[in-house]
Amino acid sequence: MPKAGFISLGCPKNLVDSEVMMGILARNGYEFTPRAEEAEVLIVNTCSFIEPAQKESIDTILEMAEYKKFGAAKRLIVAGCLVERYREDIRRQVPEVDAVVGTGEVERILEAVRGEWNSSAPDAEPDYLYHDMTPRLLTTPRHAAYMKVAEGCDHPCTFCIIPQLRGKFRSRRFESVVREAGQLADAGVREVTLIGQDTTSYGEDLGLRDGLPQLLDRLADVEGLQWVRFLYAYPNRVSQNLLDTIAARPRLAKYFDMPLQHASRSVLARMKRGGSGDSFLKLLERIRRTIPGVAIRTSFIVGFPGETDADFRELCDFVREAKFDWMGVFAYSDVENAASHAQDEKVDPKTIARRRDRLMAIQKTISARNLRKFVGKRFTALVEGPSRENELVWEARLETMAPEIDGKLFLSDIETEGGAARPGDIVEVEITQSHEYDLAGRVTQILDARAEKFPALPLESPARRIGTGAALRVLA
Repeated sequence: MPKAGFISLGCPKNLVDSEVMMGILARNGYEFTPRAEEAEVLIVNTCSFIEPAQKESIDTILEMAEYKKFGAAKRLIVAGCLVERYREDIRRQVPEVDAVVGTGEVERILEAVRGEWNSSAPDAEPDYLYHDMTPRLLTTPRHAAYMKVAEGCDHPCTFCIIPQLRGKFRSRRFESVVREAGQLADAGVREVTLIGQDTTSYGEDLGLRDGLPQLLDRLADVEGLQWVRFLYAYPNRVSQNLLDTIAARPRLAKYFDMPLQHASRSVLARMKRGGSGDSFLKLLERIRRTIPGVAIRTSFIVGFPGETDADFRELCDFVREAKFDWMGVFAYSDVENAASHAQDEKVDPKTIARRRDRLMAIQKTISARNLRKFVGKRFTALVEGPSRENELVWEARLETMAPEIDGKLFLSDIETEGGAARPGDIVEVEITQSHEYDLAGRVTQILDARAEKFPALPLESPARRIGTGAALRVLA
């Protein structure tokens, strides 16, 4: 069988696209290798959201191009967001690239690999959206998976080019999402994370009122799932029905990811986001009142054009008062195609870096204080497996920790009277220590051992699991 190597860059939404392309190739006889020098076909799924991601994508393409000279590679395919921005530039400036596949052309990957795809600029904006019968080769740990419930975006945020890269907002069919969740549960997945550019708008284009609460309510009935969580809530789309649904259903993770981007009304207006620090504080209070014990994550952009020292101080004061459980801070990236690129009053890079460090220092203190409250208490956790950071400990996550983006729970002892915990097990843990962003603890009881109940799925299954280490590189 021909061998392919895959590199996926960027966010979980991009990772799902990579898994779909891998599934299409696997169904047509391709196998995957972790060694670039062995691959006959190399595919790089790129990210182009901000300047550092764009640079990483270009560097990776050039690195893989070398394997056409010195390895077994006969074809190099570039896919993803970078293609939507620089389709012709890639083909012209990197002659080693044999074909490009945009975000709306994912299903054409087999033709691209076989040399049958004319990858000239498409006539329409991206409109592809996979469904429950689309082949997909899962690359995440077997106990966790992402599900894309929508694609594209209709919001006019001036710092963002996602509508250009991904097209207009469009939701997957309701029953298709529910069926895929069942397939994943049958494959041994314990936690599904719903993703989209704005999951809180799910179903609006299908005529569904409060579509996300309806979807979550159905997914909460899927047997075998421990947690269902969703990422990327838009603040003005958070309904009371959504909060009530999360509070009422035990399988719905008590977790809220809501990028606010800023707290200054003037900066938010320049971003075309709307809102203010005061309105956000009222929303946060309502979320916490409705969902006891909820963990809230957000992200901010510092250094946006026109952000004054007073605006930044307002943001710092807001973060101190909001006391987020998890927070990310991005330095403003002056993306050429974004509307903010034309705005004046640009902030210099040194000031941006200083503001980012300052805001994260505030959050570090808040996070350390929040996590100290966990010490001495017992919680339910999902075991991930041996730690990549320290071979002497294992890793797990609480319900309040999303995969890959939040802190971790490090386990010093996984042995119990019933045996040792294994990846994918649901366990009870006692928290023994807290740090700035992470927790440490020990397993006290195995609540549900599921590690060996699920054999490998047949090739025909839409949600087939890839063997460990079979992908060349997955950088999410």
